[in-house]
Amino acid sequence: MTSLNVDVDPAFEAVVRDRLDAVETRLKDTAAAQTAFTTDAAQHLLAAGGKRFRPLLVVLASQLYPGAEASAIDRAAVVMELTHVASLYHDDVMDEAEMRRGVPSANSRWDNTVAIMVGDFLFSRASSTVATLGTDYVLLQAETFARLVQGQIAETRGPGAEDDPLEHYLEVVADKTGSLIAASTVFGGMVCGAPQEVLDALAAYGEEIGVVFQLSDDLIDIASDTSGKTPGTDLREGVPTLPVLMLRASAGPDDARLLELTSRPITDEDEVAEALAALRAHPVLEEARAEVELRAELARGYLSRLPEGPARDALSALCDQVVSRSH
Repeated sequence: MTSLNVDVDPAFEAVVRDRLDAVETRLKDTAAAQTAFTTDAAQHLLAAGGKRFRPLLVVLASQLYPGAEASAIDRAAVVMELTHVASLYHDDVMDEAEMRRGVPSANSRWDNTVAIMVGDFLFSRASSTVATLGTDYVLLQAETFARLVQGQIAETRGPGAEDDPLEHYLEVVADKTGSLIAASTVFGGMVCGAPQEVLDALAAYGEEIGVVFQLSDDLIDIASDTSGKTPGTDLREGVPTLPVLMLRASAGPDDARLLELTSRPITDEDEVAEALAALRAHPVLEEARAEVELRAELARGYLSRLPEGPARDALSALCDQVVSRSH
């Protein structure tokens, strides 16, 4: 099921695939504009692919109870993915990123103004779509968007003098990544009429699995040569992620060189290789993996409040799959 390859009942998988196919069509249609140029720019990152993790969670959660309207599932999934993709356009401007999903970023292909305006356009399309679902959906999407923005501001400003850098980073991840993934699971529960206690459990599960998703990416950037991503991207950009922050919190005298390398953007490829080798051999990498695995088990624990069935089984399997990405 999707690029995460979660094993589920074949009949259930067929239902989920049908909905994800419908979501993909609706995404393209919803991102269409009045002019060919804006349509091309708005569909640029959608056409480049992506994991569609948020639509997947909407669809899975929508299957917890029978009777969810197909159109409502599709619209809820589109809102979540468009909100995510719109934020990528803006992130790439702030990060001055040249590539996204294997293609030139919008700001690189066109310019910052186009990227910002197209991000705004996609946010507006998400907003008009969520309005068709009802005020409860509108409120949740607005609250989630507020957390996304606050997380980006906190990341840009960095931790204050009295803040713990690791705790600050985890709060940023929860706001920037966890909040939208939590909203995705809740949207799915809402469209199938899940009771409040189940919606609360879905929110807690989604936020935790969202944090796990990002932290596993942190590990992939250091530990994996087979993920399709270039190892050491965060090191080159001087972005401190989970393993580096854990290193700083527990470093000993023998870590002086590694601390120096990871204290700045690394522009020399030999130094990138040196830092990667040192981090891969350092105990902090296994400590970071243990943190990711612990959080995945916390996420799985919330699922006990959900009704038994293939939807819950699939959400549980995602906990293992997200963790396994980093090994």
